[in-house]
Order: sequence, then C-alpha cells, then structure tokens
Amino acid sequence: MKDRLSLYDTTLRDGQQTQGVQFSTSEKQQIARALDDLGIDYVEGGWPGANPTDSAFFDAAPKTRAKMTAFGMTKRAGRSADNDEVLAAVMNAGTDTVCLVGKSHDYHVTHALGITLEENLENIRASMAHIVAQGREALFDAEHFFDGYKDNPDYAIAALNAALEAGARWVVLCDTNGGALPEEIGRITAEVIAAGIPGSQLGIHTHNDTENAVAGTLAAVDSGARQVQGTLNGLGERCGNANLTAIIPTLLLKEPYRSRYDTGITADALAGLVKTSRMLDDILNRVPMKQAAYVGASAFAHKAGLHASAIIKDPSTYEHVDPAAVGNARIIPMSNQAGQSNLRRRLIEAGLEVEKGDPALGRILDRVKQKEDDGYAYDSAQASFELLAREELNLLTEPFEVERYRVISERRRNARGQVVVESEAVVTVQFTDGTKRTGYFKNEHPQEMQDDGPVNALWQAIRADLGPFQKRIDDTRLTDFRVRITNGGTEAVTRVIIDFADGQGMRWSTVGVSSNIVDASFEALLDAIRWKLSRGNGG
Repeated sequence: MKDRLSLYDTTLRDGQQTQGVQFSTSEKQQIARALDDLGIDYVEGGWPGANPTDSAFFDAAPKTRAKMTAFGMTKRAGRSADNDEVLAAVMNAGTDTVCLVGKSHDYHVTHALGITLEENLENIRASMAHIVAQGREALFDAEHFFDGYKDNPDYAIAALNAALEAGARWVVLCDTNGGALPEEIGRITAEVIAAGIPGSQLGIHTHNDTENAVAGTLAAVDSGARQVQGTLNGLGERCGNANLTAIIPTLLLKEPYRSRYDTGITADALAGLVKTSRMLDDILNRVPMKQAAYVGASAFAHKAGLHASAIIKDPSTYEHVDPAAVGNARIIPMSNQAGQSNLRRRLIEAGLEVEKGDPALGRILDRVKQKEDDGYAYDSAQASFELLAREELNLLTEPFEVERYRVISERRRNARGQVVVESEAVVTVQFTDGTKRTGYFKNEHPQEMQDDGPVNALWQAIRADLGPFQKRIDDTRLTDFRVRITNGGTEAVTRVIIDFADGQGMRWSTVGVSSNIVDASFEALLDAIRWKLSRGNGG
C-alpha cells in the first residue's frame, strides 16, 4: 500500500510575497479554484487581518474540496490566546484549518522576540490548543527550523513537541532563509523523526535561495516527511519557494516516488498542469519561463538533427516522460543545424505530410539556412517557420496584402506639463477581391510606459479592420517582445521575436529581421496574423 503524501499550496500567501506581485480578490479566487481542480489537499488563502485583500478573500472564498487554510502567527507573550487580536483575526476567517508560524530557533526567540525560550514554547502550546479547542485542524510552521536545529537541536525539537502535544495535526520544518542544502535537509529530517516526531505529521517548506528547493523537498520526503509545501511556478519571496509544478509530476511520474506514494492527484488532473501554470503567468502578466521543468515551452524541444531522428523512432530516447502527461507537447525547432529528420517531424506536427526524399525538403532546408544567415532564428519562431514551409510547398493562400503602413512616435509635453509619447499608426491592406481596408490607432501615454509605443500602435492598427477575417483575430494578444542586434555598427541588423496567445489557449512565436526595428517588428506582427488565419477558423 502506498504512503499518502499531503500537498499544501501557499501561492496565495507566500507566493504573494514575491516582489511586484499583488493578487486581487478575484484573482485569488481563480487561483484557488484551479488548485482545487488540480487536486491540492490544502490551499493557504492568506493572512486574514494582515491586508484588506486577504480579509476580503476569506469573506468570499470559493467552496473547495481542498482544505482552505488561514495563516497567522502564534499568540504574543503576555496575553492569552483568547485575547490576542492578531490571532483572533485569523480565527475569525472561519476556515476549518489554521496554520500558525512560530519560532523554533533559540536565537530568534531571545533576540527577535525578546522573550524567554519557555515563553515561546508556551505561546506555541497555547495557540495550537486554542485552534483545536474550536474544532479546527492546526498546523505549526516551525520558522528557521534548520538553522535553529543546527544551533540548538534540543530546543528546535521542543518547539515541534509543544505543537504536537497541544493537538497540532502537522508540524512543518521551514527552511526560512533558503540556505539549507538537500543533504542537510534529508539528514536533519531523519534525525527529527528518530527523536520521536512522527513522519506522518511532519511537513517540509523550502525556499529556493540556492536553487535547491525542489531537491531539498524531495530529500525530506525520502527521509520520512509526509506533507509537501510549495507554490505554483515556484512563486515566492527572494528566489521563490519549492516549485509544485516540478514537484508534483516528479512524485507522480518518476521512480521511486511513483511506486511509493499517493498524492491524490489523478492522471487527468496532471494533464492540466501546463494550463494551470500558464494561467498563473497570465494573471501576473508574465512571460512563461520556457526552460521550466515539465511545463516550459522548451521542456520537450529537440533541436539537434540526431536527437530528432531518434525521437521519431522512439520518443523515450531523449524524453524522460511523455510530454502529454503534464499537458505539454514535443517541439522540433527549426534552425540551420536541422536535418531532414527534424524537418519532417516538424512538418508532421504542423499537419504537413511530406514524403521522405521529396525535393521540397531540400528547398525548405536551404531557405531556412539562408534566412538564418540573414539573421532570422526559427528555433524560437515556429509560426514563421511554418509559413515559410507552406510557401515552399505551395500550400499558403495569402488572405490579404499590406499596401502600406505608417507609424509616428512623438515625444512632447502635454497641456499639464507632463512628458508624454504619442504613437500613431495607419495600416492599409488589400484583399483578394480588390477591396481595401485601413486600420488606424492613436494613443498618448506617459513617457515611462515602454510597452505602449510604436510597435503596439502598429499591432493595434493592423488588427483594427481586417474585414471578413476580423472575428478570427479578435482574441489574439501580444505576450512578449524581444529584440536582438545581430550585427553591430552602421550596418546593424535587428531581429525581433514576438510571442502571441489567443483565447483558445494557443501560443505561437514569429520573427522579423530588418535594419529598421519598426520594419522588423511589423514583419513579425504580420506573420502572427498570417499564421493564425492559415490555421482555419481561428485555430
């Protein structure tokens, strides 16, 4: 029989401590529902009373199968648990589960809190007992546990025992500073269990300051911890928390974890992991990290021709898991390193069947290599590559031609004396029936808004009036914009790569190259629309 591992998500609380992140109440509700759909056991909603958003969330928290958890701190010295207003705010959130953080490092007790070691233990005992007396499930986050254990192991364990003796369901070993290495975490976790703390009531909470949060978490599980805490996409203060989008598939798909443990997450739920990961990035208006394990766009990308040839015969030769298991997909990027194996595989994935030995394959490869000599990069722009291939195969019907475009950007002071930039763009296109449409966009914005300049104006203008194709591109949005100068000096060549997404969950990238950055950008923008329309009814 498999051991049960409990999964505890703190994206809405610890993840919100990320620099620049502040969720709205509705965003927290959306994330909580997604975590519940994934199959997480505990969703930590925030610290009620600490800020208006967290308090509002608990007032309107969605109904979930997962245990909604309110977070706070143990009562303060010199007052009872009944009369501590900070603890009262946490309890008043009305959740069935409450997690309180408390000190387990003797140095922090005497220097940060300025109380005696016994007073701190009493604070832990009284707080846990207060939660349990109200019929709630209690968790104790042992702050700075690993640092505290190394300085004074007896006291660190005494803090855990104080919580357990008062009725805590879980005591969690927290690597608060993120400096403990996996070997230390595994060894200390084993020693804690040997000292009498049941592994079935022991959790692990790591931070990623040495890029070891996932490894440290797995080390604790290997040593007997049975609750795993983390965040979606590794969100968290400083360098982030343990990344559940890496930990979860590792536990479900990799040995020995797959055989030993049950997480409560189904295969169907795991197949939605990429969607959940990208949902969070969309909420944060962040570009998904392409190199992220399991869920990144490049996690299953195979560029070398030798790799692609083997992948066609047997995907397991270069893939440690099936990409579909986590909702991802295999990518065979095109570049001047590509051979016909890469090319045929990439064409198949684009729905283009070309027989081995077809002369068109050589023409496509030659054109890719020539274009990359000119500064293009198709390994990062799959949509532009597909358009190139369709042209060589005579499978591309152009829905319209751009007759002209114009963009103007002016920096000036407005009537209030503020420095503003005014961007204006006009794009005229001609359709195959001879009719013409002109799209126009004008916007005035503060000087510091770098993402709302001439390229955005062009994007808004080109998609403003595409006649019969308008509905098919309305849900398309630009998600990232990258510029690279490939040759320096007066003959500099600018490469622009732009990422796009639509309301159906599709994501694609295009490339443009020119000595003029605006022209390179326009080429990439135009390719995005051409590719979307080539996919039939919007995808």
